[in-house]
This record gives sequence, C-alpha cells and structure tokens, in this order.
Amino acid sequence: MEQAQQHPLGLYFKIWTLLFILSAMSYMVDYVQLQGMLRWSLIILFMFLKAGLIIAVFMHMMWERLALIYAILLPPLALLVLVAIMALESDYTFFNRLAHFFTGAT
Repeated sequence: MEQAQQHPLGLYFKIWTLLFILSAMSYMVDYVQLQGMLRWSLIILFMFLKAGLIIAVFMHMMWERLALIYAILLPPLALLVLVAIMALESDYTFFNRLAHFFTGAT
C-alpha cells in the first residue's frame, strides 16, 4: 500500500508568515498614503505575490507535473494577453474617432 506524501508543517507556517508580511506591506501602502501609479503598482504586486504563494503551496501546484501546471496557468495568461491587445486596439479606435469627429472629416 502506497502512503501519501506529507509536507512539513513548517513550510505552511513559513508561507502563512510570508502572507501576513505581504498583507502588512499592502496595508502600509495605504498607511503611508502613497498616491498614483506607485500605489497601484505596489498593491497589484503584493496581490500577485500572495496569489502566487497560495496557488503554489496551498493548492499544491508546486508539486504537480509541469503539464498540469501549463494546463491550468496558460489559459488565463492567454486571456490576459488578449485583453491587453483589445485594450490597445480600443485606444487606437478611440483616438481615431476623436480625430474624425473634431476635424469634421466625412
């Protein structure tokens, strides 16, 4: 009979501590009243780091085969790329419409 692998409990405590530290740093961004792109960049960075840790350790992705990791992570990444392309295209269309409407071209 095959036994299931047990992960060391210390690993989970280290990840919980790291998640707590990242959350505290995220709250510090608000506490020191950072503004603008720096604020949002730091908040998004901390959010992605926490999400990555949760996916890697608590969802056991760190111990999965590479094919399964690709099957789970590649579709959302492809969607993000498509959304970015569509955002660029929407800016192009918006500025063309502005140029058309304000120049009076027909």
